[in-house]
Amino acid sequence: MAKKTFENALARLEQVTAELEAGDLTLEKSLAKFSEGIELARYCNATLEEARGRVELLTGKNGTLSAAPFVGEEDGDQDLSE
Repeated sequence: MAKKTFENALARLEQVTAELEAGDLTLEKSLAKFSEGIELARYCNATLEEARGRVELLTGKNGTLSAAPFVGEEDGDQDLSE
């Protein structure tokens, strides 16, 4: 089995989401997929938080390191409730 990476987990999460959205699964299979999706989302979130922390550590001003929040291109006015 391949090593679990953010990219692999995200791709699998997208696949699970598509399978759930298709609506062709039994209730039991839907619950199993939903559970898998939750675990994948948690893994992806933890990986992103770790990366964010590393970016903060590497952000330096005037030759000294200082923590600065990471603001990505997608941060801002994006509606995450979709």
